[in-house]
Amino acid sequence: MVKGVGGGFGKLPIIAAGVILLLLLMGGTPWTIVGPGQRGVLIRLGAVQKGVFPEGLNFKMPFIDSVVKINVQVQKNVAKADAASKDLQIVSTTIATNYHLMPEAVDEVYQKIGAAFEDKVIQPAVQEVIKAVTAKYTAEELIAKRHEVKSAIRTELADRLAVFNIKVVELSIADFNFSEAFNTAIESKQIAEQHVARAKNDLERIRVENEQKISQAKAEAEGLKIQRQEITEQLLKLREIENQKKAIEKWDGKLPSVTGGAMPFIQVK
Repeated sequence: MVKGVGGGFGKLPIIAAGVILLLLLMGGTPWTIVGPGQRGVLIRLGAVQKGVFPEGLNFKMPFIDSVVKINVQVQKNVAKADAASKDLQIVSTTIATNYHLMPEAVDEVYQKIGAAFEDKVIQPAVQEVIKAVTAKYTAEELIAKRHEVKSAIRTELADRLAVFNIKVVELSIADFNFSEAFNTAIESKQIAEQHVARAKNDLERIRVENEQKISQAKAEAEGLKIQRQEITEQLLKLREIENQKKAIEKWDGKLPSVTGGAMPFIQVK
């Protein structure tokens, strides 16, 4: 009998080890490890507890506490939306939003929203913001002022999501797509503008060429005027010389008599 009892006590350590292992497998550990880029939300008897577990080893009460691990790294959300512009053109837009949950408030996010915060909060907010901002611009302005539109969407979306402890890191507009009729109208307008620009360039070229011709004609006319002046002066001098020559040829060698005895002077050039 004694031998049998002693054999039973010898099995107790094995049984205890088995019970402990079973408890560990059932989640009865007094600790939890939160991985990189995560935060832990402590659930005690079904209720979210205030406070957040940081990365690393954290302690909890076995069987009473459980920990939900939440990703706080930057994530990407892609949303497509149709909206009307200020001039009532239908615009299809694709928005890519980089965001992350505020690490210190993941307990509040989990308690109020749960794990499906993209479907419940981010997607609806993106849709509303796109519609609100797009309505402030005409279709052409959405293209010409793309950077301004992006900034407006980012600012308004960041304000809306901050209420839910979600931080917008960056936002990108993948594209603006318009109806085929609008695209055709834009293309026609661009072609017309190109024709107008080409015509203006042609007119400017013709104006410059005409001004050059006028300047050249004025220069030539001024040159002819100077030439005429020079020729006229030379002709006058030539005629004067010819007249003097004729006077000399007609002179008979006698000096005219002048009262007072003065000698007449004949200018010869």
